[in-house]
Amino acid sequence: MKSHILSLLVLLTPSTAQITFQDSSSTILRTDNGTHGPPMEEYHYYHTQWPIGLAISSTGRFFATYTRGTYAYTLGEAVNKTAEKPYPSLSHQVPVSQLNTSWSDIPFGSNNSTGLISVQALYITPASALRPETLWVVDTGRPTIHDADGTPSMPYAAPGGPKILAISLDNDTVYATYTFPVSVHYPDSYMNDIRLDLRPSVTASGGGIVYIIDSSDEGRPGFIMLDLGTGQSWRRLTQDASTLRAPRDVPSYQGHPFYQRILGGGGGDGGEVQTLREGNDGIQISPDGETIFYSPLTSNKLYSIPASFLRAPPSPLADIAAQNAIAHLGGRGGNANGFEGDDHGRVYMCMPEQNAIYIYDPRTLQTVAWVRDPRIIWPDGVTVGQDGWLRKVPSKTTQVL
Repeated sequence: MKSHILSLLVLLTPSTAQITFQDSSSTILRTDNGTHGPPMEEYHYYHTQWPIGLAISSTGRFFATYTRGTYAYTLGEAVNKTAEKPYPSLSHQVPVSQLNTSWSDIPFGSNNSTGLISVQALYITPASALRPETLWVVDTGRPTIHDADGTPSMPYAAPGGPKILAISLDNDTVYATYTFPVSVHYPDSYMNDIRLDLRPSVTASGGGIVYIIDSSDEGRPGFIMLDLGTGQSWRRLTQDASTLRAPRDVPSYQGHPFYQRILGGGGGDGGEVQTLREGNDGIQISPDGETIFYSPLTSNKLYSIPASFLRAPPSPLADIAAQNAIAHLGGRGGNANGFEGDDHGRVYMCMPEQNAIYIYDPRTLQTVAWVRDPRIIWPDGVTVGQDGWLRKVPSKTTQVL
């Protein structure tokens, strides 16, 4: 049977909905129908590659990412409701045979600093006097590989492989590429998502700044900042408690406690059993650019920090000052994956345990349910277009055991 993944549409509205119940059987008791909030539309179907990130341009062009293993390409553009093509072209994608190498028998991803290795996230900024409408591409440089016994693993990042690319949507060309030194992007780092502030005033260079989530499974998550004017990058809040995974966290998906099973790794039926290990994951920037909201995947807690503490240049006290500035905003009702926001400053959080999207409102200091639907399976990639629609990708990550 052919598998399908779809992108879903929800129209952004300022109101939130209450949970509703309906009688779907002969019982006289209330029955949870699994849905509430605004109606959703099925927007795009994926048939051959599992998507993870997405973005939509001002003209409605729809882009998606696919973390690499054996896929022919890692960044695509939809050509109709059921098909995509490599973007900007197939020649920009590093061939599968060149995705990884090894040094002293240790696996590493490709060090190709221009080709696309394994793209995780996308972000679009509008046209301005300084830049065209731009698709910002996050290439982790860390594809999935398989051992001789079929066990999947992720090689370490090689210098040059992890990068941020800027693609002009006017002519579909890469006009800037940024790589990172090993002191900033560790071999075990994993760039998960980004937000940008392109105001000239936020950096001395006037080029703007990128806030990057490092969600390293290996235990060194934090933030990476990139000055677009100079290309300089630095870290902040590495292994801070607010960016670390919750130990032995066991979420529940579709009514079942979830453990990762590493195929071929022992542990009886289905392989070695592990709990989720991903740290810092969701990120959103406030409309004024002055607050960053974030949280680990394996945690029910939401945090924020004034953006000035992250973009401050490296200094002996910069990390201590940032740690002291963290605000714990409380619990939010479950684990959360990708974030998005709106012009009112609300933070939309993808909630995989609830098959839902919740909203944190900084004005009320509360989290509320917005939309819930059984089709929202492992929500992660989410984007708001200029047309007022929120688009998200439900993945089947939690069903592949």
